[in-house]
Amino acid sequence: MKFSLIVPVFNRPDEIKELLESLTKQTFTDFEVIIVEDGSELDCRSVVEQYKDKLDIKYFYKENERPAIARNYGVRHAQGQYVVFVDSDVIVPEKYFEIVNRDLEKDPVDAYGGPDAAAPDFNNLQKAISYSMTAFLTSGKIRSGQKIDRYYPRSFNMGVRREVFNEIGGFPVTQMWPGEDMVFAIEIIRRGYSTKLIPEAYVYHKRRNTIKSFFRQVLRFGKTRYIISQVYPETFKIFYLFPSFFVIGTVGLIGLSFWQWWFSLFIIGYALMVGVDSLVKNKSLAVAGLSIITAFVQHFGYGLGFIIAIFEGDKYGVFKKGFYPQQQNNNS
Repeated sequence: MKFSLIVPVFNRPDEIKELLESLTKQTFTDFEVIIVEDGSELDCRSVVEQYKDKLDIKYFYKENERPAIARNYGVRHAQGQYVVFVDSDVIVPEKYFEIVNRDLEKDPVDAYGGPDAAAPDFNNLQKAISYSMTAFLTSGKIRSGQKIDRYYPRSFNMGVRREVFNEIGGFPVTQMWPGEDMVFAIEIIRRGYSTKLIPEAYVYHKRRNTIKSFFRQVLRFGKTRYIISQVYPETFKIFYLFPSFFVIGTVGLIGLSFWQWWFSLFIIGYALMVGVDSLVKNKSLAVAGLSIITAFVQHFGYGLGFIIAIFEGDKYGVFKKGFYPQQQNNNS
């Protein structure tokens, strides 16, 4: 078998139905599907049963231990040459596996990743959040699918040779979440394995359904980015600080605008740039207006998360011992 698609699920039976339905339409069918129910109260077992005759599918239920452990659990039951990971809120375009297979046959690598996008039928908020997470003006150009030499795959759309996954030890098991996929991708590259981005192998990613949940998500992203930079200082990039500078600068400009009103023009100018760019890309005034809000939410959430993590210090106990056993041995 070429591919094993592994999906951790937590209380999202409706989303799983949409994902599985999209998988029945794949033009390349040499794959299995492994659903790992991570201690859900609203399980998707009955949904999976509906696709037993349409897909090569396996269902497992385990206690809640967070997505990284669920993904590792799924790999233990996988048969494919590549283990492929997507989130449960993803819809897979019908030529996804055909594109990936063709690309890997032509240029084999140890791990690959693909971008994410908003489907035409997503609601306005989902499209706005997708814009914020992929646009150049919001520092999302890597996620938007641009080619780079060493690509760090992310678990919403990632494939890894099963042997490589097992040799590394899978996703790290810590109390830190999210961010395990960032650590795993860093380890893939640090150990000399080859990776690449396949721009055409995109998935439709729904993300969060409310501004509040989106803020919580990017807040966690900011925290884990700081933690990872402490364990892997060579991965730190100066632009990781931009959201924090944005927070400090925006608060400062708001304060200064009470003294001289024209300071607010900087904030208004950025908002207009985002709105116009989103309008051009999404052809919707509603999405453009929401994109302004989600762009600020993204910057503030990520920036505040990074700042909070600095004051929290080594909350998860990984600065010295690392994420994997061999790191602990090297640091002892």
